[in-house]
Amino acid sequence: MKIGRSVTTHYDLSSIRVLGSVGEPINPEAWMWYRDVIGGNKAPIVDTWWQTETGAIMISPLPGITATKPGSAQVPLPGIEMAVIDDDGKQVGAGHGGYLTITEPWPSMLRGIWGDPERYKETYWSRFEGKYFAGDGAKLDEDGDLWLLGRVDDVMNVSGHRLSTAEIESALVSHPFVAEAAVVGAKDETTGQAVVAFVILRRSHMDEIGSDADTSKILRDHVAKEIGPIAKPRTIFVVSELPKTRSGKIMRRLLRDVAEDRPIGDVTTLADTSVMDTITGRINAGAND
Repeated sequence: MKIGRSVTTHYDLSSIRVLGSVGEPINPEAWMWYRDVIGGNKAPIVDTWWQTETGAIMISPLPGITATKPGSAQVPLPGIEMAVIDDDGKQVGAGHGGYLTITEPWPSMLRGIWGDPERYKETYWSRFEGKYFAGDGAKLDEDGDLWLLGRVDDVMNVSGHRLSTAEIESALVSHPFVAEAAVVGAKDETTGQAVVAFVILRRSHMDEIGSDADTSKILRDHVAKEIGPIAKPRTIFVVSELPKTRSGKIMRRLLRDVAEDRPIGDVTTLADTSVMDTITGRINAGAND
């Protein structure tokens, strides 16, 4: 998205029949760009949820069967029983969000951790009795389709309001200036946690984009309009890249280190370990302008 259409113009993509998405919840704006630029508005997008521990994809649209929705992983695959539940383990129903759980065993599931069965039970089965909980949040829309919200430990508590990082990231990416965004919660003496965002800007809009301060104000106001004033980021950092693992997951703990101005933690799992140097260098240069 940052580069625009130029990434594909010299390739023949007419043979693509289906597109996949994994690693992070895909926001609707990225979904539409993916379908348009890579899929030629013909290839369906299979936005999947699964883990190494599940042994297979658990949630996914079914090309040719389900009508896809931009940003929604949609439905459990046949034979997979899942539920979105609240803190008391009760199903939340359509139109609400909560914890994503698998409620029945399945053939490819992880059966234990070698030499440490108690750790396995503690990690996946202790939060809700009889239900597998991997730590992700989700919501159900009015049609009953699933929308992934990411890790529940990425949910922020700002002045008593629970805010999803995925929701704020989607709001940021819905602005024409933004190609990609990552949001973290940073400690704040007044609100408990504050929203801090890291954004990559689209090259196609560089002529319209002013200083980082101007861009920050525009995007903060945009989030307030899309979600509400409580979700407005305290700080927005403009960066050229985001720290990601080889499977595409954003390492938010490293961004939280930056947001709270503390030493950067272990970067060995990143696909590109130099990314954090690039981010901190860009931020420090902006602070000195």
